[in-house]
Order: sequence, then structure tokens, then C-alpha cells
Amino acid sequence: MPCRLVSGLPVGVLALVAALLFGATLHFGLPIVEQLSRIALNYSSIKPSFFNPKRTEAMTGQPFTVTQPTRIRFGVNTINDLPTMVKDLGGEKVFLVVDPGLAATGLLERIVAPLKTAKVPFELYDKIDPEPGLKLADQGAALAKRAKCDCVVGVGGGSAMDVAKAVSILLTNGGKAEDYLGLGKIKKPGVPKIMVPTTAGTGAEVTFTAVFINEKTKSKGGMNGDPLYPDAALLDPALTVSMPPRVTAMTGIDALIHALEAFVSNQAHPISNMYALEAIDLISHNLGMAYAHGGNLEARSAMLMGSLLAGKALATAGVGLVHAMSYPLGGMFGIPHGLANAVLLPYVVEYNLIGAPDKFAVIAEVMGADVAGMPNRQAAEMAVDMVYQLNQDVGIPATLAELKIPAKKIPEMASIALTVTRPVENNPRKPTLPDVVAIYETAMAGWMHEH
Repeated sequence: MPCRLVSGLPVGVLALVAALLFGATLHFGLPIVEQLSRIALNYSSIKPSFFNPKRTEAMTGQPFTVTQPTRIRFGVNTINDLPTMVKDLGGEKVFLVVDPGLAATGLLERIVAPLKTAKVPFELYDKIDPEPGLKLADQGAALAKRAKCDCVVGVGGGSAMDVAKAVSILLTNGGKAEDYLGLGKIKKPGVPKIMVPTTAGTGAEVTFTAVFINEKTKSKGGMNGDPLYPDAALLDPALTVSMPPRVTAMTGIDALIHALEAFVSNQAHPISNMYALEAIDLISHNLGMAYAHGGNLEARSAMLMGSLLAGKALATAGVGLVHAMSYPLGGMFGIPHGLANAVLLPYVVEYNLIGAPDKFAVIAEVMGADVAGMPNRQAAEMAVDMVYQLNQDVGIPATLAELKIPAKKIPEMASIALTVTRPVENNPRKPTLPDVVAIYETAMAGWMHEH
């Protein structure tokens, strides 16, 4: 099967090259290498402009900066290398932030066993909520300081990793977590921090963001700044096989959204596009298999790699309106981040089509749609169908009504969504308050049999 070449290299190989160029040390197991090398889709009919490094507008448009300092170790059973990674970073006592559910799955012992064997002391902190409040970061930092920990390891989904990143920063910068909400407020590097994702979703192991619920305002917001980039990330696909189907679905669609929104972002550039397209490919073709059979290690490896690449894409190009509109669902009603994003996805894609029809046509084809011979707009509309069908395949609710969101709250939700400034500015179509209200209303009722 032919594939689109850039400077003589397949797109997937370029993703690996870029990862190495931008601060990553990658170690892969064989199955994922095979997937990335063969490039499952036929890119030969995709418009060359998205892969051509000589594309004029990409080179002469707005400047962009790529900062991706995280060292990455990827492969089955690489959790055994955690003690070495801690020592390489100069850590002597670990503050171990974990999702509370890891003990029930048996993963907690799998995480701590290498530390015990290597006689690396650690302090366990498992007071993590699915939508963590700022107080969890403050409490964690106080405990880590009392325990004299000099390295933080976050294990689990995005919530555990976000708390771990915040604790690292608080140990050196002082103050309260609330002090660092916003962009560029963190002045000092944190203590060394290592992220170990056990879901394939958030990409938090390679991003400069930590998201929290502000208990005072009941709103959701993030700390953002280069000091939040983890020093290292350890990605072991074997740690993801115990994820139940529902969590696999929510986190997997969340990862897809990171890649999709980064690709159509107003901040997108050739490097972010490369990461995003490879992530869309891997996730859209492997999520169903990981959902159907959690023990499929090749699918799990592909999903974890897809999540990683999507995280790299969003770290440098940002996300869009799906994320802005999901924040009120988390802040006001406690809906898990991945689930809120997933339900909103098809409705926001439909709204955004006119803002980036060429790119949505590419997304549809990368996801597997046969768009040969279609007019550009019709091909772009296939992206809506593809994401809607993938949601249906993995059991994502089709409407906000199924999440018990009260319709009377839509105006308030829309107003809050538009205050999530950076994702709104990144969006390929500039939303107004009536626009956002209309999207929520459509997502509340659903499309019935239109799609």
C-alpha cells in the first residue's frame, strides 16, 4: 500500500524523527514499531499541502515555538526502569501520586514493586478525584514537604498526573495552587517529576498544563507554563490493559480530540500537524479493538502512542472549542473530562466545518472514510460521520441529556465556555454566545437519525 512521503520518508517515520529531535528519548517494543512503520492508511490521495515542508504559508506565516523537553521511555514492562529514572534525575525520596483505583486493579503493587526492590523510599498519596480540586494539590504539597520528598511521580490518568505536576511546582515556588492559575505565573522549575500514564487519553505526561476545579468559583481552569513539563515520562502499554471498556472509550476519544483540535487549531504548524495526523491514525484505527478486547496489547500500545503524540500536538498547537465547552460540564456538574469532550465532539466538529474544510476532509480520510472524488465540503462532512460513528462504537452517550445536564443551565454554561480564552482563540471558527448556546442545545437533543 503506497503512503505519502515527505522528503523521502513516510509520515509515521517523520513523527518518530521529530520526537527524537524535540527532546525525547524513545524506546519502543516491536508491535508499535510495526504499526508506525507500515502506516496503516493510504495517504497517497490526501492533499499534499498538509505534508509538504515547502508549503509557503506554513513557512512564511505566524512564527511558532516548540518546547518539548520531556525524556520519554516507551515499551512493555518499562515500569521496571522507574527506579533508574528517579536516580538519573537525582531523586532520593519519591512522592508517589496515584489514582485511588489502582489498588483495586492490582496495578499499585506493580508500580511500587520496582521501587521497593531498588530500595527507593516513597510517600504514597492517593487522595485524587476524577475532577481534582486545587486543595488536593495544596494538601499533596504539604505532605510531600513534611516527608522531605525531592522527586514526584504521577501514576494514573490526567487527574493524578496534573496533581503531581502541581505538587512539584509548589515544592519549589511556594504559595497555593490557586496562585498559579493562568499562563506564565510559575517562575521556578519544580522538583524532578516523572509521569506514568495508565490510560491512553490525556497526554498529560508531555504537556505544560495542569487542570483543576477552583472550589471557590466552581469553575475549571489550568496552570500553564514550561516549568510544568515533566522531566520524564514512562509509558508502559502493559499498565493500560486493565482499563475497563468505559474508561478506555472516554480516554481514547479524549486523546483523539486533542489531536483533531490541534490539527485544525489557528496555532497549528507543520510539526504539530505531523504529530496530530499520526495520532488520529493510530487512535481511530485501534480504539475499537482496545475497547472490544482490553488484553489486545498491540492495540493498547498503539493507543498509548497515539495519546502521547496527541499530547505533543496539543502542547504546541493547543485545543479548541470542544475543550472550552466541556469545562462547564466538569466544573458545574462533575462530568469526567473525557466523557464531556466525547459527547460534544461531533456537534462541535459540525459547527467548525466551514472554518477549516480542507483539514476536516483530511481528518475524514485519515480516519478511514472513502472520500475519493467527493467535493471538498462533502468530504469534510464525512469527518462528522466518522467521529459520531466511533463514539457509537465505543458506547459514548449521544446527547447531553443522557448525562442529566439540565437544559436551563445552557446559557450559563455558554457564558462560562467563552471565558476559556485560549481554546476559544485557537478554534478555526470564532464562536459567539448564540453559537455556543445553539451547539449545547443541539447536543442536548441529539441528531436522531440524521447521522
